[in-house]
Amino acid sequence: MASVTSLTATVHQRLATALTAALPETADADPLLRRSDRADFQANGILALAKKAKANPRDLATQVVDRVVTGDVIKDIEVSGPGFLNITITDRAITETLAARATDPTGRLGVPLTDHPGTTVIDYAQPNVAKEMHVGHLRSAVIGDAVVQILEFAGETVVRRHHIGDWGTQFGMLIQYLDEHPHELDHGASGDGPVSGEEAMSNLDRLYKAARAHFDSDEEFKTRARRRVVDLQAGDPKTLAAWQKFVDESKIYFFSVFEKLDMEIRDPDIVGESGYNDMLDETCRLLEESGVAVRSEGALCVFFDDVKGPDGNPVPLIVKKSDGGYGYAATDLSAIRNRVFDLKADTLIYVVDARQSLHFKMVFETARRAGWLNDGTKAEQLAFGTVLGKDGKPFKTREGETVRLVDLLDEAVDRASAVVREKAQDLSEEEIAERGAQVGIGAVKYADLSTSANRDYKFDLDQMVSLNGDTSVYLQYAYARIQSILRKAGDVRPVAHPELELAVAERALGLHADRFAETVAEAAAEYAPHKLTAYLYQLASLYTTFYAECPVLKADTPAQVENRLFLCDVTARTLHQGMALLGIRTPERL
Repeated sequence: MASVTSLTATVHQRLATALTAALPETADADPLLRRSDRADFQANGILALAKKAKANPRDLATQVVDRVVTGDVIKDIEVSGPGFLNITITDRAITETLAARATDPTGRLGVPLTDHPGTTVIDYAQPNVAKEMHVGHLRSAVIGDAVVQILEFAGETVVRRHHIGDWGTQFGMLIQYLDEHPHELDHGASGDGPVSGEEAMSNLDRLYKAARAHFDSDEEFKTRARRRVVDLQAGDPKTLAAWQKFVDESKIYFFSVFEKLDMEIRDPDIVGESGYNDMLDETCRLLEESGVAVRSEGALCVFFDDVKGPDGNPVPLIVKKSDGGYGYAATDLSAIRNRVFDLKADTLIYVVDARQSLHFKMVFETARRAGWLNDGTKAEQLAFGTVLGKDGKPFKTREGETVRLVDLLDEAVDRASAVVREKAQDLSEEEIAERGAQVGIGAVKYADLSTSANRDYKFDLDQMVSLNGDTSVYLQYAYARIQSILRKAGDVRPVAHPELELAVAERALGLHADRFAETVAEAAAEYAPHKLTAYLYQLASLYTTFYAECPVLKADTPAQVENRLFLCDVTARTLHQGMALLGIRTPERL
């Protein structure tokens, strides 16, 4: 495929070559190149290299300058201060590099595929069967989906896994109640068509509350419910069939919520806790035979020197309880075996709440001791912080209850629709509703992704749907504005004119647009969608300055009109591709 060498990479290579020529022992040294407000780039690495070589930094910098090839890409390079290098790029190089990105036949804007693709399993979006999704489920879904998109775009083979909570003692209570009240989950008999996600959850919620009330008040029912747990674990066909009804009903609901979130969740990727039941016994046997796990007070445990309770005694990872039941650890360790040995993954990513960090630290260490994880196969928790309300406390309703995810998304769409309606000039009601959903869901995703995953963030809808500041709406309006300009241009097409001089705002926009490929690579390597959001916000901001300072359709010459349309087009395509990697739509009109 066609990849384009970025200006940063070209300048870096030229400086490295000149450095090696000036000081041969610095071969492979990093000139520490970065963007600068004093020039296009600044290189700061010479100070440390000179110190190491016991040389005068300004003298070394001067020798490097004398050896750097200039003219085609580098217009000017000068020594500044104690030994910094300030580098200016030619206007021609900026335009030609962007033209190469724009004409990439793969449509990837010159973004290369990774040199060393592997197989990554990403475990994200893990709701619980027979329970409503709440605000706490938002981050795993949004962050996980963005990391999936970014890694796939970078060329990695990605296996999605949704480790739903579909097993446990609560199902004995639910199944027994359903057995005694067989019509509780009946629907659609009137021929009204398929059940909606909201109706499915309403049925489950009603049944769960009724079963719980019965369980708490009726000792005989409680006994029957506990026997049902034993039947379920033993694989009794009738009990499993009832359990499957709960799973199927819950999936209808899950799919409806993820569709509202504009996320693709595929049924084969949903492998819940129950998917590893057949492996649990063998997992425990392997851990015990290898000495990784030991018996303690009847339970099978793994101990760690650095994990102790308040009393100073070791706190173990319990793999199998003293009553013979399996803990979460047995399921998680079985999942690791499946993902490493059956799915052939070399990287496992778990997008899970930071509050579960100790559990995963112990699980990963146990898998390493067992030899299931090693230098060639790594596991990492992409831990995320808490969603807070405007008051800085965990996000709750006024009644102090957890916020339903569906309610939160609906409110975001309502707020966004009001913003779109206020701005809309020639949109129909149907278009306003469609754009409102795209803007509202985009706003929720962007607010989440623009914060480093491990930090908490405040859920403030007023700020999220604002047209000003670091919001997805600001980016979407920048994109829509460009599309409006391209439509108004009529028959005049975007054409690169490398021979033209560029204005300051054109240079800044062009240099930043060229950094898209390296930003994607960085976001993929660090599983850091927030790096991409920061890049896109800066791109939209630079475009706003360009739009204010550089007339496009009323530029001085036809060539300048075409070149500025070209800059508009490259910016729009970069915004569109970048936002798509975050799972956010870019409407053509707003």
